Amino acid sequence: MSLTPAAHAPVSAATNPSTTLELPLQRHLPKASRLAFGCMGLGGSWDATDWTADHLAHAHAAVEAALDIGVTLFDHADIYTFGKAESVFGELLRRQPSLRDRIVLQSKCGIRFADAQGPKRYDLSSDYIVTAVEASLRRLGTDRLDLLLLHRPDPLMQPDEIAEAFQRLRSRGLVSHFGVSNMHAGQIAWLNRALDQPLVANQLELGLGHLEPIDAGTCFNDRQAGTRAGALAWGGTLELCQQDGIQLQAWSALARGRYTGDTAADPRDEPARALVHQLAEQHGVSPEGLVLAWLMRHPARIQPVIGTSQPARIRACGDALKLTMSRGDWYALYEAARGAALP
Repeated sequence: MSLTPAAHAPVSAATNPSTTLELPLQRHLPKASRLAFGCMGLGGSWDATDWTADHLAHAHAAVEAALDIGVTLFDHADIYTFGKAESVFGELLRRQPSLRDRIVLQSKCGIRFADAQGPKRYDLSSDYIVTAVEASLRRLGTDRLDLLLLHRPDPLMQPDEIAEAFQRLRSRGLVSHFGVSNMHAGQIAWLNRALDQPLVANQLELGLGHLEPIDAGTCFNDRQAGTRAGALAWGGTLELCQQDGIQLQAWSALARGRYTGDTAADPRDEPARALVHQLAEQHGVSPEGLVLAWLMRHPARIQPVIGTSQPARIRACGDALKLTMSRGDWYALYEAARGAALP
């Protein structure tokens, strides 16, 4: 079993200027790739059963495809397939230990499933964060995470307690850098005040299928802001992350295939789906690559997290690196996905 990161020739700046721009994350983790691979689909089913040889083969094929398109950042969470995503990835690392030092390993914690102590809940208490990281490291078979994200905001979270957990993990060499996921600007600023090391990433649901963080800036001073549910809650989040050098990572960047398939499951998505395919053919890229290129055109230098575990679709995502989208195409897709003209 061989998992070797691809050695790609650099794309010229004239072809793709975005490849010459440093990701905010690369200031802290220079090996971080422009695209990330999300490992949520590895390890089998979301239950307590064990992973199998077939699950290992599936993970190997998916990781190999990601490496083939130059991915070095692999995104995990302790809850993915009840921990099996980390475990099966750890088996891949065990079989090829040299891979560990050539990739950026990221995981998340803070979501707890229902148990004897309570229902599904969020837990960003200091002891739980530390315990969760220790468990992730055991499953991954490694001694450190390059980046830990807090998976969801906990209404009961206390910044000083989170800062204490981060200090414990950093002093033991278990985690190098820290970030958050699904947090808005106010939460990030509030949390950052207690930390002695800045947050370096914020992973949001973001893309053609989830436009609210972008709409929050586009429509805040228009009546549309009141009709687009959730948009106002994200006000200032993209701007804060750009200002403070926080890497924006986009989960569900492919919108679960809403715009890349041959037909739209929801008729309201058909105009955007048709335009994605039209522009993909025009530019000689895959629909997946075009959808991700739309995200990567944003000046925040967003890092899409590839959520599919199908090797062919993973490789198709590599086309995003071949295209810098024009302003006209970007706005055409934005309007089509919104389903309404801009104010």
